[in-house]
Amino acid sequence: MRKSIIASLAVLIACSPNPEAEKEVPRRQFIKVDEIDSSIKPGDDFFMHVNGTWYDTVKIADDQAGVGSYSFLNIPQKQLLENILTEVSSTEHPKGSIEQKVGDFYASGMDTTAINSRGFTPVQPILDQIEAISDLNSMKEFIASELKSNNQTLIGLGISPDDENSSINIVHLRQTGLGLPDRDYYFKSDSSTLGIQNAYKTYIATLFELTGSSSGEAAQASEDVYAIEKALAESHKTRIERRVVKENYHKLAVSDLEKKQPNLGIESILGDLGLDADSLDVRQPAYYEKLNNLLASVSLADWKTYLKAHTLSTYASYLSTPFENASFEYSKVVSGQSKQLTRAQQIVQQVDRQLGFDLGQLYVKRYFNEDAKQRVHDLVNNLQKAFEQRIDKLDWMSDSTKAQAKEKLYAINKKIGYPDEWREYPVSIDRGKFFENVLALRKDASRYQLEKFGKEPNREEWGTTPSTVTAYYNPSLNEIVFPAGILQYPYFDLYADDAVNYGGIGMVIGHELTHAFDDQGAQYDKDGNVKNWWTDEDYDKFKAKTQQLIERYDSFTVLDSVHIKGAMTIGENTADNGGIYIAYDAFKLTEQGQDSTLIDGYTPDQRFCLSIANIWRVKVRDEFLRTYVNTNSHSPAMWRVNGPLMNFEPFYAAFPIEAGDKNFKPKEERIKIW
Repeated sequence: MRKSIIASLAVLIACSPNPEAEKEVPRRQFIKVDEIDSSIKPGDDFFMHVNGTWYDTVKIADDQAGVGSYSFLNIPQKQLLENILTEVSSTEHPKGSIEQKVGDFYASGMDTTAINSRGFTPVQPILDQIEAISDLNSMKEFIASELKSNNQTLIGLGISPDDENSSINIVHLRQTGLGLPDRDYYFKSDSSTLGIQNAYKTYIATLFELTGSSSGEAAQASEDVYAIEKALAESHKTRIERRVVKENYHKLAVSDLEKKQPNLGIESILGDLGLDADSLDVRQPAYYEKLNNLLASVSLADWKTYLKAHTLSTYASYLSTPFENASFEYSKVVSGQSKQLTRAQQIVQQVDRQLGFDLGQLYVKRYFNEDAKQRVHDLVNNLQKAFEQRIDKLDWMSDSTKAQAKEKLYAINKKIGYPDEWREYPVSIDRGKFFENVLALRKDASRYQLEKFGKEPNREEWGTTPSTVTAYYNPSLNEIVFPAGILQYPYFDLYADDAVNYGGIGMVIGHELTHAFDDQGAQYDKDGNVKNWWTDEDYDKFKAKTQQLIERYDSFTVLDSVHIKGAMTIGENTADNGGIYIAYDAFKLTEQGQDSTLIDGYTPDQRFCLSIANIWRVKVRDEFLRTYVNTNSHSPAMWRVNGPLMNFEPFYAAFPIEAGDKNFKPKEERIKIW
């Protein structure tokens, strides 16, 4: 979730002063009325009506792919983390303390003189292991050893709840093996995709040249790697196909998989990992069938080249500057970002990725207001009540299914701000060895996951760090999570009126609640098991309504001939369209929601809608947007505003929306699911 947002972030953050001092806080304008573009009719394009002036004047920094709220709000957020890391890295702390680990890890990454002096020698031992591979068995041993370093180049292995028995964690295998952003990038021939393909091949060739290969040898190695990846890509399910939950669950005995696909050596790999599993789930069987065949048909020399390429690509950002530059040269073609982040920004991201919950504890202590946590908890409870009322009023769902839906709704586990139990990192961090620190933390991440096998899921665990600007719903645990990072303006502010907060964080809460009942979430019961709790007739009606939404979003144009993929984004679009109604109904349960007082010339209902446009205020580069549409399950920001609003009845009452407006829909075409 993500010219005024960035500028006012420091004072508008939810970790602002204690509410006791509210009287001292000057009145703030949460809706920037001077940035509304009155030349654009609300019914033509509400996103640009609210954000147009900002959009036309804001500049995307050279080292960024976009600017604004949602994920781009993590940009100023990282500055707060950099402040913490600069401070703690400048002094000594007791060995093993949180401050010592995050401070010394940050310092080790900032020491570019030491990193550059080592060139690629830190990764040489792994390359030597690959070179020593003499047969298929030793290759499997290498794959298992790399899995222990959280490198899932050929085997995508994870430990998480069994889809049909969420009380136990099992082994899941998923498709992997590619270097490009998605399997479709290997088969498209438009100029944009060809540019990305060529940039990727150049990147792989450059990595080989940097480790001593001639230009001719490097170019051939790159082609060999690409050929293997393209063969693997042929077996990959598309992102749309992966949305069908039951078709991506295939539980079978490990012994049966060993017999069917002996070249994988899955029994020995699991044994090397210490996983005493008699069964597992193969998410995408076609991938492992293809891999089994390729292990026999592709020469060992080519496999070693492939493994070297993916090893170098995995670790390039932790090596000397030439490797880092090579990685950026490729990534900028995908993102449109023309300038690399500062070294400090890069290492802040690295610390957040690998020691995120240690860093998160320091962030929460410095910046998070506990009153925000309680206020948002109250909002969640209010939205649950509103959602229950909406379920009761549905004209397409039977009473028996409604009862099941409400039971699931109130079984949702709510996590707000930060974890009650903090994850620990039992790793020794050396201030002078960046690569070794990265590798040690990768191994710890793998250990942490592997130790979950055969145990009951930890329902207190968080899947994101507290400082991250995001929110999520997890169907297998039936939980919603709102980190401290998103509990700030424009999503939430303790001093904002209810219209702004319900149109902001309320919309996000409603969105996540609706995920429990989107095309995927609806297939899980209240305990997180894939189980049908619908009547057949009700589920058919539900699918018919989601199909309407798929077709509607298919019609939205993003860039020239590029359209939103309705089937790929249906879960997020369902959540957006449900979330807006649930948030509004909850807003109307508040005292301010029943009021008609004007603020800055706008009614409460108008401010609710304006806030929705505010929270998706984003501007991105075209290159980034093309990749986003092909790989992201969310619709672009503009259509997260205009798409739901064209179906939202109160929007038509709040603003002068007329037949003939570009986004006007007659009542019979306003799609409602939840």
